[in-house]
Amino acid sequence: MAELYQLPDGWEWKTIDEFATIKSGKRVPKGKKLLDDVTPYPYIRVTDFADNGTVDTLDIKYISEDIYQQIKNYTITDEDIYISVAGTIGKTGIIPSELNRANLTENAVKIVFDNSKYDKNFIFNFTNSITFMEQIGLATKTVAMPKLAIKRLKEVFIPLPPLEEQKRIVSKLDTLFEKIDKSISLHQKNIDEANVFMASVLNDVFVELEEKYERRTVFDLCTKITDGTHATPKYIDSGVPFLSVKNISQGIISFDDTKYVSEEEHLTLSKRCNVERDDILYTKVGTTGIAKVVDTDIEFSIFVSIALLKPKKDLISSMYFQHILNSPNCYKQSQNRTRGVANRNLVLNDIKQINFPLPPIQTQQKVVAYLDEISQKIEILKKAQNDKMQSLKSLKASILDKAFRGEI
Repeated sequence: MAELYQLPDGWEWKTIDEFATIKSGKRVPKGKKLLDDVTPYPYIRVTDFADNGTVDTLDIKYISEDIYQQIKNYTITDEDIYISVAGTIGKTGIIPSELNRANLTENAVKIVFDNSKYDKNFIFNFTNSITFMEQIGLATKTVAMPKLAIKRLKEVFIPLPPLEEQKRIVSKLDTLFEKIDKSISLHQKNIDEANVFMASVLNDVFVELEEKYERRTVFDLCTKITDGTHATPKYIDSGVPFLSVKNISQGIISFDDTKYVSEEEHLTLSKRCNVERDDILYTKVGTTGIAKVVDTDIEFSIFVSIALLKPKKDLISSMYFQHILNSPNCYKQSQNRTRGVANRNLVLNDIKQINFPLPPIQTQQKVVAYLDEISQKIEILKKAQNDKMQSLKSLKASILDKAFRGEI
């Protein structure tokens, strides 16, 4: 990171190690499982960490008393700060009071300090600042980090004013961020409503086609149905992109924050799953049931979380295939076939059974033209809303930067 900047009088730079203790969470013993049934012993995972700096309690898991007795020294209180150190790295927050003294995953650590001397919300806000992100190595999207080391966290410098000034800054940030977050929520609501409208258009088209044409299955309409490699490849710093479900879950093929494999490994992977333009990618894991036409000539390999469908081009156009698979009816079919509890997933046989009305190619092309026209207008609207959201998020980052320089 750059040199530490000049602080106002009365402020001082301190490393986390100078005023706090960092302690790891603990995994459940080998062979033991987390429980869906409620017990007095909740267990917080990284997947429970919410984007707003708290914990999503909708899918909290629990442990039995005998497991708790084995790992009871690895709990977190509502006076601590959590930080994820593996998987999704750098996610921070404060747990709600109802989860006080819950057990904490081994993929996170807690920062423990004297709340009578340091305001926990001041410390939490700092963990969202660019100064913090730079110091832990997450200031750019290109960074690939398997785990955030406790040693690195201990060496992070935090600008600390007196306690009363910490509280004043937190109060000011709360007021400003409440207004900004309200505006962000309104823009997100507009995006959500646009998505609902597009879904309703797709549903109307599906219903109209269903009244006129015979249903066919995905299996009927593909020359090949497979998925990406089931083995984790050897990643390298640069090479051929290797995409997982996160790279297409937003309905586009994104090469941001991707991993890479060598040309040699890509050629080996391609023997099983050769991705070509106009093929269909279909998400199997996590955000399941999202279809995307391959619309790029960039070569890439895919993980098992993505299915590859090669359409019979004399029967179905790729764009019609994408639109119809993303229709509410087909999406519902995919969701009804998902398996698992914590991590929902589809197997290839599930995807093969999805069915929908199939008109002649000429009619498909007319349907695609109609849907593309509406979709393009909706995407323009969504982009405008998203741009405004990003501007507001940038404003929050700017305010945080000023706050920790003593300028608000």
